[in-house]
Amino acid sequence: MGPTTHDAVRPGPADPKELRRVILSSYLGSVVEYYDFLLYVTAASLVFGDLFFSNLSPAVGTIASLGTLAVGYVSRPLGALIFGHFGDRVGRKSVLVITLVMMGVATAAIGLLPTSDEVGMLAPVLLITLRVVQGICVGGEWGGASLMSYEHAPANRRGLASSFANAGGPTGTALAAGVLGLFSLLPEDQFHAWGWRIPFLLSAVLVAIGLWTRLRISESPEFLEEQRKQKESEGTPKIPLWEVLRAPRSLLLAFFALLSPFALNGLIGSFGLTYARDSGLDVSHVLGIQVLGGIACVLGELAAGALSDRYGRRAILIFGMLVGALFAYPFLRLIGSGSTGLTLLAFVVMYGVAIGPMFGPCGAFLSEQFSTGSRYTGASLGYQGASTVGAGFGPVVFASLLAAQNGGLGLIMLLVIGIGVVSAFAVALSRERVLVVPSAEEIDAVSPPSLPSGVV
Repeated sequence: MGPTTHDAVRPGPADPKELRRVILSSYLGSVVEYYDFLLYVTAASLVFGDLFFSNLSPAVGTIASLGTLAVGYVSRPLGALIFGHFGDRVGRKSVLVITLVMMGVATAAIGLLPTSDEVGMLAPVLLITLRVVQGICVGGEWGGASLMSYEHAPANRRGLASSFANAGGPTGTALAAGVLGLFSLLPEDQFHAWGWRIPFLLSAVLVAIGLWTRLRISESPEFLEEQRKQKESEGTPKIPLWEVLRAPRSLLLAFFALLSPFALNGLIGSFGLTYARDSGLDVSHVLGIQVLGGIACVLGELAAGALSDRYGRRAILIFGMLVGALFAYPFLRLIGSGSTGLTLLAFVVMYGVAIGPMFGPCGAFLSEQFSTGSRYTGASLGYQGASTVGAGFGPVVFASLLAAQNGGLGLIMLLVIGIGVVSAFAVALSRERVLVVPSAEEIDAVSPPSLPSGVV
């Protein structure tokens, strides 16, 4: 296994009320951001091909629609660079407020776009532009939300605390699929005319809720301590990106470690939806299955985050990668059966037992690879870089491989397994922090830590 550091911070007391507010803020903010971002993923997989690429054949239109997903993912590292820098230099909280507002505006604007039948090629151009804005916002959002929970929590509960920020992703996915699925019950002509727009416009309400929670929390105590140290040193302020790039090992391992989670997420959450629909399932059934899969993923992530505090981040991550690689082929066979029950089983197992263990501990895992002064930048770049390659381009590659084999799954399986091996190897080489628990003689000096009731 990779290097292990034995200088972990001993668990200390935390303000229960503030910790609750921070975790709730990270969770709800992530729900809003990923509702917006993944609402687009779901719509692109199911309806955008007809609305914005109607001049293309159905197969090519589907590939083009999925291709716009990659645009959002490509812009995520840019958001990580921009907002990561300011998150490390100015503060986590202010960056999170800005990204939330920008995301809400972009998503609501998508709900107002004209289609290609109305304005021709201008429609996909506007769609792609707004998708870029979404990507930039998500690129800056994840790092801050995860770090706020991580840096506020006691040292021996940081895996669980930071997993709430990640759990906002599948919650947002389930919410997006549920809302879009509800409107998909409309007659097809009404759904394509206006029904798909309402879920995008509802983003404004969610942003207001998320913004209210974020304005009530305090800045990260570790960030404030880092700022104090830098002022006392009276040296030239460090450039976070340079601090990350001058010792790139942690960044490279973080990137390769998360390739498998994001590739599998793209296989399930985007390509899998399209494949299930094309295999005969009704759109409303597909979206309902996505909702239940999202719930399974939330539970899996929270459980995995808690387990990582006890057994280590690496063990839980590698377990999820092994399950994902082994179950990828059965997953595609089940969702290709055209059976609602078998498709539901496939999504619940893959989300709960593979995706959950991979994404639950990853916030704490990435945070522990970088120092406080460059943590926002380093963790965000590793996470968003992997998301661009794995989840951004993955669905297009999977669709192309499926078409090249006339429906065969062999090449897809080889790719998924190969990526899984690379990621597991990177995780094994990464740093693992060891929690130093106070001895019996130290109990009076160090308060026993616990998350507030209602969080554990």
